[in-house]
Amino acid sequence: MEKASLDSATKRRMLFVLFIFLAVCFVALTVRLFYVQIMQHELYQAKAIDQQVRDTTVTPKRGTIYDRNMKTLAVSASAETVYIAPKSIKDDEEAALIARELSRILGVSEESILKKTQADNYYEVIKRQVEKETADQVREFKQEYDLASVALAEDSKRYYPYGAFASHIIGFTNVDGEGIEGLEMYYNDVLVGMPGRIITAKNARGTDMPFRYEQYIDAQNGYNLVLTIDEAVQHFVEKQLENAVVEYNVQNRATAIVMDVNTGAILAMATKPDYDLNNPREITDPELLAELEALEGEEYSTRQMEIWQSMWRNKAIADTYEPGSVFKIITVSMALEKDVVSLHETFNCPGYKVVAGTRISCWKAGGHGTQDVLTGVKNSCNPVFMELGARIGGASFYDYAEAFGLLEPAGIDLYGEAEGIFFDKDTIANGVVETAVAAFGQTFKVTPIQMITAVSACVNGGYLNQPYLVSKIVDDEGNVVQEFDPSVKRQVISEETSKTVASMLEQVVATGTGKNAYIKGYRIGGKTGTSEKIDEKNEEGVADKRVSSFCGIAPADAPQIAILMLMDEPEVDEVTGGLTAAPTVRKMFEDILPYLGIMPQYTEEELASLEKSVPDVTGMAVADAREKLKDAGFTPSVMGDGQEVLEQVPRSGQKLAQGGKVILYTTEQETSTLKEVPSVAGMSFAQASSTLEAAGFNMSSDGKDLTEDEVYATTQSPAAGTLAEAGSVVKVDFVHESESEWVNVEY
Repeated sequence: MEKASLDSATKRRMLFVLFIFLAVCFVALTVRLFYVQIMQHELYQAKAIDQQVRDTTVTPKRGTIYDRNMKTLAVSASAETVYIAPKSIKDDEEAALIARELSRILGVSEESILKKTQADNYYEVIKRQVEKETADQVREFKQEYDLASVALAEDSKRYYPYGAFASHIIGFTNVDGEGIEGLEMYYNDVLVGMPGRIITAKNARGTDMPFRYEQYIDAQNGYNLVLTIDEAVQHFVEKQLENAVVEYNVQNRATAIVMDVNTGAILAMATKPDYDLNNPREITDPELLAELEALEGEEYSTRQMEIWQSMWRNKAIADTYEPGSVFKIITVSMALEKDVVSLHETFNCPGYKVVAGTRISCWKAGGHGTQDVLTGVKNSCNPVFMELGARIGGASFYDYAEAFGLLEPAGIDLYGEAEGIFFDKDTIANGVVETAVAAFGQTFKVTPIQMITAVSACVNGGYLNQPYLVSKIVDDEGNVVQEFDPSVKRQVISEETSKTVASMLEQVVATGTGKNAYIKGYRIGGKTGTSEKIDEKNEEGVADKRVSSFCGIAPADAPQIAILMLMDEPEVDEVTGGLTAAPTVRKMFEDILPYLGIMPQYTEEELASLEKSVPDVTGMAVADAREKLKDAGFTPSVMGDGQEVLEQVPRSGQKLAQGGKVILYTTEQETSTLKEVPSVAGMSFAQASSTLEAAGFNMSSDGKDLTEDEVYATTQSPAAGTLAEAGSVVKVDFVHESESEWVNVEY
């Protein structure tokens, strides 16, 4: 009985212990389930989704960039991204195959691909922006080996149809499609669009299930930019700027801006040398490449980045310079608006002016003598402008500089715009020497975009506009998303003052230091400038580096466009804006004005000296040919005793000055011959003309009727020493002699 009772008690205890054990297990399981399902819900949900779903990003098409006439400047074309799913790779043999073959096809390091095959996920990018031909090779490889672990996704690649064209404006993108420089960076949020997604269900083996389990979310393409830039105007500017860099041996780049003076719209902006937008990291300068080859490691990387940053730097907005005599446009505008000078008032220039004990020279050693303010502007006379600065006063000078926008960034729609470097108000208000020197554009700095914006205000009626590069944002259907209207910040001077200034600038080009910008039939205004870089001195402590510049406007009687061009450290015998920048801007105007529909209006004097096209008289009787050439204003010269013209030089359609000689060949024995072209460098107009005529050639020249003694020949085409047909035209460029407009001021 006792034994039976004992067994029963033992069983109850065992059951109780079992119950307690089960209860504890239940509670533990409940706690664990709560922890997993509630506390770690998101973690395990993500893991489940990762196992059951593949989520692939679809890159949107980046917006296109157009010029003002809808010519494509930057566009995204279809491309593909090649990626692998490491978790789907069966074994090491398959991983090695993938690494080896994708390396061969894509040009990616085999080692880096092999490393990615070891990742613990389903998405490792091997290469982005793969073009179709290469992507097809990847597809063939994938199909040949039936590789579920290799895949391709839609992508896009940025193309720039014109290469280096407008590179400092447009900028470029990185491999991820993000803007890095220029408008690509400034308007990145507008251009980039919204990525799409492909969500695909996976089975237990990790491979994609049928399409009915796939969800596709469309990518939203980026919006497009329509610029104020005119592709043709930009090409004209870049062509002449590139030629100038070579011709004048410019050491620190050159830049130019073309602005609509009435709106602030930028028609062209260029810096040379530039870089290829399709290959923005390519360094082409042999000296820089040699410098890099001598470096390694961190030194190499640091110097390489410095070179890239220099290449990409937009000199028109990011670099400051001393404007020199171009700033005299601003000073005379201040003086006229403040009414501290009369147009008929005279000044005396003995060649210098003493200001607070400091002797400051005029650029002309002997001085300009007695002259009124207009003549002082035409002569770019420093003492006249020092006097104007004194009358304006330092405090007012500062206020006007601020009103003209020179103390703050111009506000153009690009990143990286610098601020000018100017005196603080107390310094210039109490510093008569500072005001005197600032009046002719020295001892302070501005950016080119600030300078041309201020000059435009001087000639457009006095209105300071905000410069801009994008006129509107449109979608793929052409619908306008946003439009940018011209923005006037303030009126700085009166319309009356503005008209007077524009008229003065026309006289600077007609008979003053800007003669080399003159174009027959056009009313061009402008101002030359040559400034020293006072903060960069040589071993002897002398500031021997110069910036030469010219700012031109046209037409001067109703200004529409302005061009500012400057060369930083040209290395030629005569470093002056009148001899370097003015001829370059003239050539830009010669291309741009007719293109914009601004046609020449010739005076009678200009008409008499115009070049005309030579008519075609080949095949005509000699007598008839003579008569036709004379009627056209040319001088015929017959070679041989035949009765019919077999050949003529210059040939039909070539330009020749009225009275020029046209040689008519009438027999097979008397046909055109080659002669050596003589050099006319440094000669006056008359000397060059007679030299070429004696050698059997005609002469052509651009610009003003250069019959004065104060001009001399610079370049010629064909070059001296080359062979050309007797009677053909040799084009010669002439420039007016001019002295430097800068002066070294020692404090």
